[in-house]
Amino acid sequence: MSTKAFWKVINIIELAAIVTAILLDLFIPTLVILGLMIISLFIRRENIVAIGFKRPQSWPAMIGIAFVGAFCLQLFDAGLLMPILNRLTGTTIDTSGFANLQGNLGQLLIILAFSWTLAALGEEMAYRGYLQKVLSSLLGNRRFGFILTALISSLLFGLAHTEQGLIGVFVTTSDALFFSWLKHKFDNNLLAAILAHGFYNSLGVIIFYFTGPIDGLW
Repeated sequence: MSTKAFWKVINIIELAAIVTAILLDLFIPTLVILGLMIISLFIRRENIVAIGFKRPQSWPAMIGIAFVGAFCLQLFDAGLLMPILNRLTGTTIDTSGFANLQGNLGQLLIILAFSWTLAALGEEMAYRGYLQKVLSSLLGNRRFGFILTALISSLLFGLAHTEQGLIGVFVTTSDALFFSWLKHKFDNNLLAAILAHGFYNSLGVIIFYFTGPIDGLW
């Protein structure tokens, strides 16, 4: 077996392991995928830069665009996507995991911490970083390969959020597509997606803290 064919087989095994962790909801899938990522980087003798970490040309520009993008994404989800899905499915997004958040400052601070660590940093490294790296190795980096990589990784990201119900899966899949696009816009820089994800989650939980669950704006 050639070296190229060997690594292709390894990539297929990695993808199968990632999909299995998500579909079977093994432990915390994000942590499982991050564990696979560490093993993958080790056997390839690569460092964390390989999954998309790089210094941006302008930190203010990246931070500003990530924040505005996250704000607009919140408006899109609450103002258009969720109301349409609510009416099509007759259900709403399941926010029971945040049942004690409204008016609870301690809970807010804890969730904000998790929003920037396990969610923004951890999920972006797992899905827009490692998973997309594996998919790109199999599908290529041309436009068609990029689109397939973004679609597949976003769908798997959505399926990792089944605890939020059907609408939660749709919304998180849509959000993942945006994070993938933003990463691509900044020359495949994972930091852009991490910032946007962190801002998006922070805006969501802060709003929830003051108002309680919002199923849509209409």
